[in-house]
Amino acid sequence: MWWQEPWAWVVAAAVLGAAEMLLPIFLLLGFAAGALLVAGLLWLGVLGGSLPALILVMTVAALAVWLIARKLVGVRAGQTRIWDRDINEN
Repeated sequence: MWWQEPWAWVVAAAVLGAAEMLLPIFLLLGFAAGALLVAGLLWLGVLGGSLPALILVMTVAALAVWLIARKLVGVRAGQTRIWDRDINEN
């Protein structure tokens, strides 16, 4: 089937990477990296051709990339302002 071919996953990674440039939300970047990882693992012969297994590997890799990106460029400690009093209090 087509999902057993590494080039299909490389094309999916390129499309997701291009979509990330249009929608800069750091969500599609993880899926693009996951698809690229699946392509590499298929090319090396590490993964089988089961579609659920490929999607699981891609999703876990996407979650890992999202967590790393959130840690590196996400919300900083001093970025969130906590209000300790109300504007209407005297």
